[in-house]
Amino acid sequence: MKTPRDVALVERFSPYGAVVEVGIGRRPEVAAAVADTGASVTATDVADVDVPPSVSFVRDDVVAASERDDPGDWYRADLVYGLNLPPELHRPALDVARAVDADFLFTTLGYDQPAVPCAAESLAGRETLYVGRRERPGPTHER
Repeated sequence: MKTPRDVALVERFSPYGAVVEVGIGRRPEVAAAVADTGASVTATDVADVDVPPSVSFVRDDVVAASERDDPGDWYRADLVYGLNLPPELHRPALDVARAVDADFLFTTLGYDQPAVPCAAESLAGRETLYVGRRERPGPTHER
């Protein structure tokens, strides 16, 4: 089903060549639609889930991935995103995105506030998309 929200998310994600959806759950519609635009799409979740053939799936825990020296090749993408991502996964997902030098975009369950520094974008369907900010290191001073 194409909702205004899903259409807006696909439009926002499709310019990226490779994307990873963290915690895909039982709703692979956005990932499949992004794959249909030509992007390489990988989905992760802590449980095995069915995804369309156009979407690769890896069973993985983003919290564990954020604690590894290398989060895993499947996270190497231009964009890491999560839909309806609970607050306890905001920081781990952002850390994984930083580790692979990817952008991090996410939506919340609606009543949750972002748990990481971010900016907000309004999308169709009354959806707010959060843009996780990468903290830039400060200037270095040699002595």
